[in-house]
Amino acid sequence: MIYNLNPYQRLASKPMAEKNQLTTTANWLEGDLRLVGADSRMMNLLAAIHQSGSINQAAKQVGLSYKGAWQMIERANNLAPKVLISTATGGSKGGGTCLTAAGLALLQLFERLQQQHQAFLQQLNQSLAEDVEIALLLKSLTIKTTARNQLFATITEIQRGAVNAELIAQLKGGEQIVASLDIHTLDRLQLALGQTVLMLIDSPEASLVTDYVPQQLSARNVLHGKVIRIQQDQVNAEVILGLAGGDSFVVRLSPISVEQLGLKLGDEVAAVFKSNVVMVASLLSKV
Repeated sequence: MIYNLNPYQRLASKPMAEKNQLTTTANWLEGDLRLVGADSRMMNLLAAIHQSGSINQAAKQVGLSYKGAWQMIERANNLAPKVLISTATGGSKGGGTCLTAAGLALLQLFERLQQQHQAFLQQLNQSLAEDVEIALLLKSLTIKTTARNQLFATITEIQRGAVNAELIAQLKGGEQIVASLDIHTLDRLQLALGQTVLMLIDSPEASLVTDYVPQQLSARNVLHGKVIRIQQDQVNAEVILGLAGGDSFVVRLSPISVEQLGLKLGDEVAAVFKSNVVMVASLLSKV
């Protein structure tokens, strides 16, 4: 049996009205059941042959070529102590393909094991879901998004207005991020003080400032850090900052901008971005 921690749900691009609403639910543990010498593709072919009585139709059902299906059948028959699949060509009945008693017994065994296997996975997933700390960690790992910056934060303040709200959350190193969202989204995500969330910021949405003066910028968010890596090609450049708490933050610029700023490793700079570009992923809400 082969197990993998895989995402159950991928986050797709969201319309502007839902830009800062992200939630996930997951079956944390997924796995394929494989008998020695007979993987799920082979067993699916057996099941399709048993259902259709035709190699050609069975091959189409499981996504194999006719030649590929024949090769799999020949290999299965050669390796098994008893013939698993019987074929007949022509004749008064027009020929056909069917499972032998041994083939049918193998298929029934696999289907029974598959049911037990799924029940076992459900039990494991349930035990993971009941552990709050583990569920929190796994939920963050399964989020798939184009946003390069995904930062754990704890909500420290919520300021509600008539239509919109501002959510303030603290990163590991004490830095704060402000996110703007509408009241409906705030209530639907059931966001509350002390809750752990993920703050997502796409790398092109942030800018770099070498000589930060608060009075000269309207952006609500400022993250101070040191340049730890610069990656660039002819079109884009990514500047990676190391933040105080150990998080990294990526800002995408043009190569010309990097040159004009004179950036080099170890420089202390500030990444600035507006509150309305921050997406919030609620790791505990189910909506």
